[in-house]
Amino acid sequence: MDRTRTAGFASAIAILALALANSAYAEVNYGCTNATLKGAYSFQITGQILAPAAVAGPVNGVALTTFDGFGNLTQVDHVVHNGVVPVEEWRPATGSYTVNSDCTGTFTFTPEPTNPADGGPALKVYFVLTNRGAQILTTVSGSPNAPPFTSSIVSTGTRLTFEFPPFGSIDQ
Repeated sequence: MDRTRTAGFASAIAILALALANSAYAEVNYGCTNATLKGAYSFQITGQILAPAAVAGPVNGVALTTFDGFGNLTQVDHVVHNGVVPVEEWRPATGSYTVNSDCTGTFTFTPEPTNPADGGPALKVYFVLTNRGAQILTTVSGSPNAPPFTSSIVSTGTRLTFEFPPFGSIDQ
């Protein structure tokens, strides 16, 4: 009987500890805001659209995305889907983003190609900022306004830094 009480007490303590740990995480504030994500970022994109079968296939590409620090973004990308090179070399897009205080967030962008053949759905992307916002790790969760699809697409973005004047001094 004493063993049963001891085991029950230990279980209750463990559950309480887990509950406190989970509530502590929910209150984490690393000080990130929309202003943490500001500047031009280069992205390497890789993954696969898994379903529906009509659009399934590998996805690889690069993007240059500029975040304004206020929740707006512009982007150009060059993405090869299922071995098909885009008609337009660089497809433009615009969108918005939100950064949470724990440095997680989402952004949504809508492609705005000049050639309809390069059209695509708006995409919702989840991200985590690292290194004080110098790097962003992302995963595509789908489209907020298109038929659902299943994917495994990730990207890593790095904030660009520029030297002025470029590549050294004017005297060189």
